[in-house]
Amino acid sequence: MTGVPPGVRILPYSRVVGQDELKLALELNHVLPRIGGVLMAGPRGTAKSTLVRAFALMAHGELPVTLPINATDDRVLGGWDLDALIRGEARPQPGLLEDAADKGMLYIDEVNLLDDHLVDIILDVVSTGCCRCSARDSPPPGTSPSGSSAP
Repeated sequence: MTGVPPGVRILPYSRVVGQDELKLALELNHVLPRIGGVLMAGPRGTAKSTLVRAFALMAHGELPVTLPINATDDRVLGGWDLDALIRGEARPQPGLLEDAADKGMLYIDEVNLLDDHLVDIILDVVSTGCCRCSARDSPPPGTSPSGSSAP
């Protein structure tokens, strides 16, 4: 499969049984990006993450960019390549939002555990269509965030 690390198997989207409303939400958000994303809620084991990964692989040919719960502002928005700075070079490092714009989807597992200020940043980017950093301007993310939460 394209876009999947070696040894990793992803259940095909068409093989996920049930979750018809979630499937419809992902499909509608894909064809109408102005919807602004999909927020999923449900108990553990209901194929939320599996479905998002399978959909991203089917729709974009690769897995979504996954935002870790412990992500920092500079990891989300971008910052400076620290190794390059130590060598005296100022080289920007793209953030996960920019990576997601390139790949087409940002996935946040357990979005309810994410720091509030990062949620605010992501919602601002989705609602405005652009991300401005003080160090440099990033291209508009044009990405579709998807998040899941276990109650």
